[in-house]
Amino acid sequence: MTEHDDRDEPHDDSVGARLNWLRAGVLGANDGIVSTAGVVVGFASASNDRAAIILAGVAALAAGAMSMAAGEYVSVSTQRDSERALIKLEKQELRDDPDGELEELTQLYEAKGMSRGLAVEVARELTAHDALAAHAEAELGIDPGNLTNPWHAAGASMVAFVVGAILPLLTISFSPESVRIHVTVVSVAAALALTGWVSARMGKSPVPRAIARNVAGGLAAMAVTYAIGALVGVSLG
Repeated sequence: MTEHDDRDEPHDDSVGARLNWLRAGVLGANDGIVSTAGVVVGFASASNDRAAIILAGVAALAAGAMSMAAGEYVSVSTQRDSERALIKLEKQELRDDPDGELEELTQLYEAKGMSRGLAVEVARELTAHDALAAHAEAELGIDPGNLTNPWHAAGASMVAFVVGAILPLLTISFSPESVRIHVTVVSVAAALALTGWVSARMGKSPVPRAIARNVAGGLAAMAVTYAIGALVGVSLG
């Protein structure tokens, strides 16, 4: 057994795509939980009308899900357009000055610590195999065959938002009036702790920090909306 076993480390070409899905999914779930909880808690602090609270929660769910999907689609589409433009430019440079591009690739590998002779050999081998892929990876950090997909990001965000939003909506809808805000706060905190744990485990980052960050942010958001709802309820009453 070697001292360093990296079998669990991701090395395949889909790492970037998986991380993009993870980012979109976690962001969508957290936003769904926090924003919907904030709306229903704020509404509940201002009014005892259960139907109005549910209506507000459903509206927040629908608007938030569409907003997340549209935002992710626009953001990732912009990124994809930039990647395509860079790849197009790289194709042109390879066509116009192949020798210069070979030397550039060689120097990039030298900068990573290879000897001149090895860098030349590696650059030539990779150029012969797939010049565009070699240059795109070394110069741009892009895999031409695995560009970011805006539809995947949009879909992941929307579904995750809906899943996250359902919890506070159902909790405040079916809990007794006297404790519905308390039950919602506790359930939301638990859900945020879970999404923080999942994101940390999948992203191989520190778990306690991710959980604390998620829970603290969610509780702060609900506290603000609760206070606003209470003030508005008093002033309108």
